[in-house]
Amino acid sequence: MQAHLILTRTRRTWLLAALLILALLVQACAPAADAPAPATGSESAAEPAGGPVVNSLGRELPADAAPLDQQVLVYPYHGWKTFTTVDFFQAVYERADGISDVLSDSLVRLDKNFQPNPGAATEWSVDDSGLVWTFKLDPNLMWNDGTPVTADDYVATFRYGADPTHAWDFSWYYQGIIKNWTQAVNGEVAVEEIGVRAVDANTLEFTTETPTPFLPAMLVYSNTMQKRALEEHGGFYNSDPATSVSSGPYKLVEWTKDQRVVYEINEQYKGTNVPYIERVIVTNIGQASQLLPAYEANEIDFVWGSGTLSPADLEIIEADPELSAQYHPHYGDFRTYYFAFDDSKPPFDNLQVRQAFSHALDRDAILANIVKRQGVPAYSFLAPGFPAANSDAFKETYPYDVEKARQLLADAGYPNGEGFPSLVMKLRNETSVPTAVAQAYAAALKESLGINVEVSNMEFGTYMEELNAKPTEVQFTLISYGMDYLDPSNMLGVFLTGGRHPWSNAEYDTLVREAGSFTGDPAERTQMFQDAEKILVDDAAFVFAYHQTPGDLIKPFIKGPALEPDNNGVSAWHWPYFSSFSDLLSGVYISNEVSNYRQAPD
Repeated sequence: MQAHLILTRTRRTWLLAALLILALLVQACAPAADAPAPATGSESAAEPAGGPVVNSLGRELPADAAPLDQQVLVYPYHGWKTFTTVDFFQAVYERADGISDVLSDSLVRLDKNFQPNPGAATEWSVDDSGLVWTFKLDPNLMWNDGTPVTADDYVATFRYGADPTHAWDFSWYYQGIIKNWTQAVNGEVAVEEIGVRAVDANTLEFTTETPTPFLPAMLVYSNTMQKRALEEHGGFYNSDPATSVSSGPYKLVEWTKDQRVVYEINEQYKGTNVPYIERVIVTNIGQASQLLPAYEANEIDFVWGSGTLSPADLEIIEADPELSAQYHPHYGDFRTYYFAFDDSKPPFDNLQVRQAFSHALDRDAILANIVKRQGVPAYSFLAPGFPAANSDAFKETYPYDVEKARQLLADAGYPNGEGFPSLVMKLRNETSVPTAVAQAYAAALKESLGINVEVSNMEFGTYMEELNAKPTEVQFTLISYGMDYLDPSNMLGVFLTGGRHPWSNAEYDTLVREAGSFTGDPAERTQMFQDAEKILVDDAAFVFAYHQTPGDLIKPFIKGPALEPDNNGVSAWHWPYFSSFSDLLSGVYISNEVSNYRQAPD
């Protein structure tokens, strides 16, 4: 690729030189003439001679857009992750990352400032009980087989996702939310009894178990499958271009197993999320260590940095001004990494021990030396920018203070770590950055408190079995959690009694549960969540380490409003956490600068 580029540049240089000589010869032979007036307005030289570029759906691209054959995004398929589907309701953890979201529109979209906007639904409302939601579908939406998108498609999709025979790996998402969903997943009632029904062809109704003010935010992930295709071909119909059907802005044209997936614009798309990009090529790059070299070689246009860029990669990026300018940090999924204890038994049932561990964490050093631009210090669970976040209020609760940590540990009966049991800090198949953080903290605990800690990075399934055992078999861990939907009830719900960790606090439970279903003054709801988080922080059952701010490498020829900052000054490239991949593709295009990096991809 690089050699081809050099040759191309060489040919271009030779050609320009030849044209210049020819022009000078012609000028010498021509009669004198008045100099032309400078180009202005529509006569600007920036505008292509043939007029603006218009794509297959009739959308006019910006003046600096590359030709249509270059309106192609080359996206890396992570070869270490096997995917079997492109449909969210078929599988979440085994689907093709976010590129699965281009074959239909979700009911709701979020703008760059996280405000709900119409997607497949043009409007929605909730009744006085707060339990029954009505969504009006866009009547213009069509499948590319010529049939309309109807509420029956969405009903069939949700029923498919709740059917225990399919073992959907994301079925927990709607448990306790949609009426009878949990019972259906458990096989206790028929899927026809879940709280999702078609009122008419263009009206969809959801009934929830309790008032759920955040339901529209949850329905960002509500891309539908086609009822007819489900019935005729089963849930994997979109894994084969021959049976695939799309109502979204793209259609599937190629799927070469373990090699690549190719999407092209769906010319029959009738929705409002019209893209710029003509074609998306998803190519297998192999292991995470190969992503940065592939990006530098112009083999891919994008690197999703979360969990893929190593500390060594980040050092390379930081040292290279060009790469550094192409690195775009953002919220990610508001993921927080934190150390957790089994506080149901010694030694972590002692508050002073937990407080000592809290004061022994040097967040600034960890960020400066390991996490770098991929995170910010965490003093609480909710990250800055997330609804109800109040991180500044907790900065001084447990600051880094080795002397105070030593005193607390001595007061707990372990002076200089004497008598303190050796620990195993278990990790959930973590990538290089959190693993390095865990190792740094283990070393600090040894040096500052005299406590021996072994770091064990375990296989994912084995770890989860031990974490979820009752009682838990994980005494000490570094783990993370990122949002599933944009509401504090989702994040703070992790620490409810009976959940992921043994920690339990009745007051905390009450506040989180009441706030979750609270439909009154939003400010009052926010305060309830903040009061709950204060209980969480004060009890030191968890040591919050850092909020992940993953950065993506994005080629400079990718431009558009999706890269403009939001109200918090953060890149609006929020996918895949707040919207579908098709939302991103409607907000970026390939500029003519691409010719400096590549030819038209195959």
